[in-house]
Amino acid sequence: MEKRILFIVALLGVLHSHAQTPVWSTDIAPILYNHCTSCHHSGGIAPFSLIGYTNALAYATPIKNDVTTLKMPPWPPQPSYSHLAHERVLSTTEINKIVNWANGGAPSGDLSLAPPDPTYSTSGVLPGTADLTLQIPVYTSTATTGDIYQCFSIPSGLLTDKYITAFEAVPGNPAIVHHVLVYADTTGTCRRLDSTYAGPGYPNFGGAGSSSAILIGAWVPGSAPMTYPTNFGVKLPRRSDVVLQIHYPAGTTGLRDSTKVRFYFSTASSVRDVFIVPVLNHSTNIDSTLFIPAYTTKSFTESAISPIDFSLLAVAPHMHLLGQRIKVYGVHPAGDTDKWINIPKWDFHWQGFYSFPKIKKVPMSTQMRAEAFYDNTTANPDNPSSPPRNVSLGEATTDEMMLVYFVFAGYIAGDENIVIDSATLSVPKDFAQYYRGQQLLDICPNPSVNDLVVKLYLNNAATATLQILDEQGKIVRMLSQNKPLDKGYNALKYSVMDIPPGNYVVQMITPERILAQKLVITH
Repeated sequence: MEKRILFIVALLGVLHSHAQTPVWSTDIAPILYNHCTSCHHSGGIAPFSLIGYTNALAYATPIKNDVTTLKMPPWPPQPSYSHLAHERVLSTTEINKIVNWANGGAPSGDLSLAPPDPTYSTSGVLPGTADLTLQIPVYTSTATTGDIYQCFSIPSGLLTDKYITAFEAVPGNPAIVHHVLVYADTTGTCRRLDSTYAGPGYPNFGGAGSSSAILIGAWVPGSAPMTYPTNFGVKLPRRSDVVLQIHYPAGTTGLRDSTKVRFYFSTASSVRDVFIVPVLNHSTNIDSTLFIPAYTTKSFTESAISPIDFSLLAVAPHMHLLGQRIKVYGVHPAGDTDKWINIPKWDFHWQGFYSFPKIKKVPMSTQMRAEAFYDNTTANPDNPSSPPRNVSLGEATTDEMMLVYFVFAGYIAGDENIVIDSATLSVPKDFAQYYRGQQLLDICPNPSVNDLVVKLYLNNAATATLQILDEQGKIVRMLSQNKPLDKGYNALKYSVMDIPPGNYVVQMITPERILAQKLVITH
């Protein structure tokens, strides 16, 4: 009897252990699809796909290692310092799920409950027809053992000034395009640089190769397109040249690219100017000359006083390969510190523009500060010189920079209440990051015979009403009414065996949205 009890206890322990192991279909796939597959898909910048159970299973251990060391997903800013819009950050719960899944044998779970595979457009994710699309000539990468930064100058053809309300870059070859910086040049300098090289394009590491070029946008894999709140826009001057600096990583030699950029212009009669300016820079704001002697480390501080009230939408720190960390913040006249961004482990290859969840008011007389640290020793694996050499200010690979671009507009009362990423609630499901806001992802199987699964996503826990409507809009089945649902991915099973065959609509109602998908029932 005693042995039997011990056996039962042991068996229950094993069953409990298995019950606690996360499964790919409902626990792991939503995490990978939300945070990883924008790069890790067929044709993406990453070296392998994580779409589908088979692919995830093959990389279960590397995935576990990369998420526990915070190597992946790449998100250099420190969330505990300041939260930013569109953060690619895994929660402790998500990391633990991946670890327990990998350690538990990486089980698949019920594959019918898995979310639909994400799709990634090759023509851009912003809806509608762009007002201006510009494309580089077909370029064949020459990046063998080192990276290539190639610039392309393209006439805009604009006869009048336009205001950019949304912008995106569409890589011609996503597997080799690491980032795209976009400039406007009205002086012809970049055009002349382009014409001096056999091309297409001309090489330049730090920027467009000319101080006359004005930065108007940027793109990195997995990032959201740059969009601005209603009646805000970045000016693209008439008769300007649009200059793309594209980073092609080492090992891409012989592969071809034809990246394009898509601009959407404001049609409003009055648009508030958005400026992208290195408000903190190494020329006028730095505490000493930007010079890092060989075999030394050195810190620098940049500061400036705001002469006006302004509205801060985003920031973009910029350093080169000696940079190790950078922090940017403001000290208001009242003495309180407004934390903007902290990048404790700078990585030149993963830099971008970082928007705030809401516009920040920066009062007049605010002290704007940046603190940065550089390592010009052999301990820095990214040091471009071996042995180390003295490094000064410049745009070359072996030079250094310390810039902080501010994306800002003149302040109007109430700007601090404007939510910058509110538009993400209505993006299509093939958006660069798979899940946003609230989504009714899929109804399957469709057509349904006996049972169906409603697959949905909620950015926060909420109540939801699910119902089936006929073609006249009449409710034929209340699946659930004001049902409390957890934050994240949900897959809910229902029987439709007793509903007559026909065409229907499944409707999801939350306090925020009403979503619907067509359903066919056959018996």
